[in-house]
Amino acid sequence: MKILTSKSLFMFLILMFFSMKIHSLQFEVLSGRTKCIAEDIKSHSMTVGKYHIVNPNEPHPLPDTHKVTIRVTSTHGNTFHYADNVHEGHFAFETTEAGDYMTCFYAADHKPPVTMTINFDWKSGVAAKDWTNVAKKGSVDLMELELKKMYEHVKNIHDEMFYLREREEEMQELNRSTNSKMAWMTGLSICVCLSVAGLQLWHLKTFFEKKKLI
Repeated sequence: MKILTSKSLFMFLILMFFSMKIHSLQFEVLSGRTKCIAEDIKSHSMTVGKYHIVNPNEPHPLPDTHKVTIRVTSTHGNTFHYADNVHEGHFAFETTEAGDYMTCFYAADHKPPVTMTINFDWKSGVAAKDWTNVAKKGSVDLMELELKKMYEHVKNIHDEMFYLREREEEMQELNRSTNSKMAWMTGLSICVCLSVAGLQLWHLKTFFEKKKLI
């Protein structure tokens, strides 16, 4: 059995922390404005979001002006969730493409303007899995459930590392392509400059010959 040292255990816990993408936010949206939140998620990953507007006058009912329109889109513009004129809701889906997923909240215009406070909880990867439901369905004990969680964490870290490697290769290919284009443009610019200089010299020589200065 391999025993983890304190340093390796610390690094493992850091990787587990970063593999669980959890965003619990509270922000304000002014009526007539839109606020968007982006999250970089790899493909075939579960993502879950819950949102609701904070009631400013509890225990009174939420005012009719406190409603938003929400849309969740992928990096290619595909819509995965849409809700119009709501004060709360949730979404859950498995991503089909890697990249930045955008959640946008739009508050309808009101006179006078209204400011709404929104609570938004967004989970991706292992954190988005319903472990309580898994335990009930599988009739597993606490230790087995924790092992399942650790296995999912390790698998998620492994997938995340490959995903980051793919993104790094894409960036390197983009850099190579950009450098190649820049070299081509530099060579073209030098050719144009030399051609212009040659034409200027030819024009000056012709001019001086006509004036019989040379």
